[in-house]
Amino acid sequence: MGKFKTKRVNYKKALDRLKEAAEEFNNTTSDVVRDGLIQRFEFTYELSWKTAKEYLEDVGITDKNSPKAVIKEIYAQKLIDNEENWLLMLNDRNMTSHVYKEEMAEEIAERIVRKYIQEFELLLEKLQ
Repeated sequence: MGKFKTKRVNYKKALDRLKEAAEEFNNTTSDVVRDGLIQRFEFTYELSWKTAKEYLEDVGITDKNSPKAVIKEIYAQKLIDNEENWLLMLNDRNMTSHVYKEEMAEEIAERIVRKYIQEFELLLEKLQ
């Protein structure tokens, strides 16, 4: 299996685990569940842009090395429809790594459930 296919398989597995966490999050007010959702978002996000980068490299676009550059290129290639959501997702991913506040964690968790999972699913479909 090639590098891209391996990453895509791992991305799908991470997304499936994120969806499981989102289901739990919708059924509880537990901080532990919320924090687990955010952690699963972090690794799903990392796999999403790295899988997209691998796809771009397979089609000959080899100069996109940062998450933001990859997002801009996959938007230009019509692999994602909403660049704004992806840039917000990048910002949220960076926030979860550097700062932890309860209110911010709750807001990010809500965006994961309301917006980001759908964005991840749409990208995965286009990468099939």
